[in-house]
Amino acid sequence: MARSATAVIKLSAIRQNYLYAKSLAAPAKAIATIKANAYGHGAIQVANELSDVADAFAVACIEEAIELRDAGIKQPILLLEGFFTADELAYISEFNLWCVVHSQYQLDAIQAGEFEKPINVWLKMDTGMHRLGFLPNQYAGAWQQLEKMPQVNNITHITHFSSADDLSSIRTEQQTALFLETIGALPGDISIANSSAVLSKAMPDRVQWVRPGIMLYGASPIDNPEIAKSLAPAMTFKAKVISERIIEAGECVGYNALWKAEKPSKIGTVSIGYADGYPRHAGTGTPVLVNGKKSQLLGRVAMDMIMIDLSMFDDQDCIGFEVEFWGDNIPVNEIAQCADTIGYTLLCGISRRVNKLYIKQS
Repeated sequence: MARSATAVIKLSAIRQNYLYAKSLAAPAKAIATIKANAYGHGAIQVANELSDVADAFAVACIEEAIELRDAGIKQPILLLEGFFTADELAYISEFNLWCVVHSQYQLDAIQAGEFEKPINVWLKMDTGMHRLGFLPNQYAGAWQQLEKMPQVNNITHITHFSSADDLSSIRTEQQTALFLETIGALPGDISIANSSAVLSKAMPDRVQWVRPGIMLYGASPIDNPEIAKSLAPAMTFKAKVISERIIEAGECVGYNALWKAEKPSKIGTVSIGYADGYPRHAGTGTPVLVNGKKSQLLGRVAMDMIMIDLSMFDDQDCIGFEVEFWGDNIPVNEIAQCADTIGYTLLCGISRRVNKLYIKQS
């Protein structure tokens, strides 16, 4: 028998969220971002679910792209970090991948390369994120180099927002203005909007491509309940109660005795821990749903187990009760806040030992 730790993935919710992103961005096309194993949801399964509606997919690296090609995915696939070594260019050409170019060493490698088919380049501008990309005063020169190369087919302009999740920040407007001013009359499509910008509609009319990511999985990067309610949670993370006991007032539970009972208390042990992806820094009071009733975490999260409050079930045998950690009833962002992190880390952190159950119905 398998451990009860399970991530139930609603593929229909991911599809719904993708179509919602497309509707917000129309007439722009939408690249479904499925890097990091589709944020923990399963890249191949998600790509197959979206294969008839997605305009393109985006991944972080060539290994993720080849996995999708080997699984039969035919749509364009964008490498968001481009290539790391020149030998990857042959695979990019062979597998017909789109490639972000952000540094001079990549320009030099393409110039020196010989491969079967010209590649489609997404030339990245650093408009203030300061991770990847050519600075604005370098950008036109990089574009001119690429435009002269027979190894290059189309060139798309791309940048990334640093603060689009903060609706009070002016940085998104500043980055957009700098990006469009620098591009000027250079030909080529434009890609500028992540999930935050799509949800807040912070997109100029000139955009041809948007890149929704976390919103596809039902979590909003913007701390606004009105925005979040438009998204359908795609993952329900759950396990079962495997032990229960009554402890006396003054007794403690778990490592370091972080929670002490003020009265005789019924507590339960659940077969899940930080090795499964439940956040270790979630503390007492973090909400859980036990057999449909709100409860809370007690004490410290261990590698394989947590303790929860079962006081609302005094007269019941709770062994086997299902415990939801996030999903339809508890937003993943709420748990992330309890653990002083963001929802991305929880979704991406699901362990390979967790059972994944894929369903299509809503």
